[in-house]
Amino acid sequence: MTIPYLAQPGQQQKLEWLAGGTYRVLLDSEATDGKLSVGRFTVPKDEAPPFHLHTREDEVFLLLEGTALVWAGDQRHELEEGGIVYLPRNIPHGYRITSERADLLVMATPGGLEKMFRHAGRDLTTVRPDGFEISRELLAEAVEIGGTVVLGPPR
Repeated sequence: MTIPYLAQPGQQQKLEWLAGGTYRVLLDSEATDGKLSVGRFTVPKDEAPPFHLHTREDEVFLLLEGTALVWAGDQRHELEEGGIVYLPRNIPHGYRITSERADLLVMATPGGLEKMFRHAGRDLTTVRPDGFEISRELLAEAVEIGGTVVLGPPR
């Protein structure tokens, strides 16, 4: 049997992201005919995206290492290492990392969420420009490309 897609670690795109985190594109929508995206976040303590929702995809994340607080709507939950969260599209959500660092596996269906990270993130194979940062404007463009709606500040 032939594997439709296989990418070894050295073939996976790594992107510099907000708060000193990295996002690795493990499986993109192009490789899955638009059905699925899989990425892996490595982030420091207190990393927290704005409270938001996705209009195009359902999201699942598995906390491989670390601890976090997760908000879904107005409910707050503690997530421990090995915990998993399913967030259907149009459900407001956010999280905050409470351990010194965390490692999260992020899956979205249908695929395409990786386009947001690629638009604003910096590919780690390129030279880092002095003073590099992801500007609010670039992040706003990326969020729009990804079909994400920012509802408020991080929790």
